[in-house]
Amino acid sequence: MKLKPATLIATVLFAATTAHAGERIVSFDHGSLDTLEELGLNEHIVALPKQALPEYLERYASADYADVGGLRTPDFEAIRDAEPSLILITGRQVEWQQTFEEIAPVLNTGLDGSDYLGAFNENVRDLAARLDAAAEAESALERLRVHIEHARETLAGTAPVLVATHNDGNLILSSHPVMYDVLGLTQPEIPDSVPSLERGSRIFRPLSAEAVAEMAPETLLIIDRSGAIGGDSVDLDTVRAAFAEAGAEETKLVVLSPALWYLSGGGLQSLSLQIDEVVTALQH
Repeated sequence: MKLKPATLIATVLFAATTAHAGERIVSFDHGSLDTLEELGLNEHIVALPKQALPEYLERYASADYADVGGLRTPDFEAIRDAEPSLILITGRQVEWQQTFEEIAPVLNTGLDGSDYLGAFNENVRDLAARLDAAAEAESALERLRVHIEHARETLAGTAPVLVATHNDGNLILSSHPVMYDVLGLTQPEIPDSVPSLERGSRIFRPLSAEAVAEMAPETLLIIDRSGAIGGDSVDLDTVRAAFAEAGAEETKLVVLSPALWYLSGGGLQSLSLQIDEVVTALQH
């Protein structure tokens, strides 16, 4: 029997909707997880790495979702058992991409490149399009745009802000895009006393107390990598003592939520939470 055009279109649309409705997602990207939740699509999540979940995602530690290891230690047997139709990864998992692809199609949702917000918006739209939620995505992106605009207005005229990542007792210069690209903050001029160290393809710039004193920022925002991954959290008393000895005792130190900043980000909820933390840190 030959279908009439209208019937054929309806059949195709029904098939597409049914396929999307049955999507089973394993997410190794906490940002994409919170984007799906913000869009009302988290029913498609069947599994995630539960190790060191950020506080705002703790509800996903429940037995309703399978545990598939850690962000850097995927449990492939558990992933197979979850029977996903889509696996979301970032650069943290890219070395295992081929193994993931043997289980299910893979979407890399990592945010790379110089245009952070552009990549962010594209990610949200791509993910939403796979689940027939384009309209919801546009509404959410517009709400976020307004939120960002308000935050930028609030922070206009803020003195240069220094950002550092804490790792095993060391502070490393960070040019985090949320601070400088999204919120439009400025970074202090970095003196020649801050060295550039190459480790493989990456460059690290350790921050000494003397270098911080030379820059004399009003505020130092700290992303605590060690604290996020279960190591020793940054010891602010030790940092303050070193800064005072170097002449940087006036610099205000603020430790941001470790897991939110180091293990998550890049999602509709996480970006909004990060913006709020920065505004609070710089307005108090």
